[in-house]
Amino acid sequence: MDFYKVTKGATIYLPVFHEGALLYIGDAHAAQGDGEINGDALETSMDFAFVARVIKGEPQIKFPRIEDSEHIIAMAMDKTLEQALKKATLGLVEWLQKDYKLSLKEVTQVIGTSIEYRIPTLAGPKLEIAAMIKKKNLIGLRKQD
Repeated sequence: MDFYKVTKGATIYLPVFHEGALLYIGDAHAAQGDGEINGDALETSMDFAFVARVIKGEPQIKFPRIEDSEHIIAMAMDKTLEQALKKATLGLVEWLQKDYKLSLKEVTQVIGTSIEYRIPTLAGPKLEIAAMIKKKNLIGLRKQD
């Protein structure tokens, strides 16, 4: 997941499909434009710290998610932009349905007026889409625990 929102203070939720799965942290980017069209961002070495937790008992998510102070973001990769776009949108829909207990009709009213898309990666065998919604657009909705 090469995306500028994977940064200090962000929480990344990754689906785990296999018992005993491992976590791999890849290359660091000092800067990256949308699309990463040349196959590389401005690669750099970096020292960082992170905390990894396994959240048991939660319904399995199908797609990676990112949450920062400004957005909630559903990520998806696929061979075509159309398929990645559909998967990322579905990931955001499922997130809002679960956390805010919204019906499909209610979710479409929310995201239909405020969804944003980014294309973090065009280079490579799979294309990546980020479906984002600003948290300020969710003010007034009550998050369910």
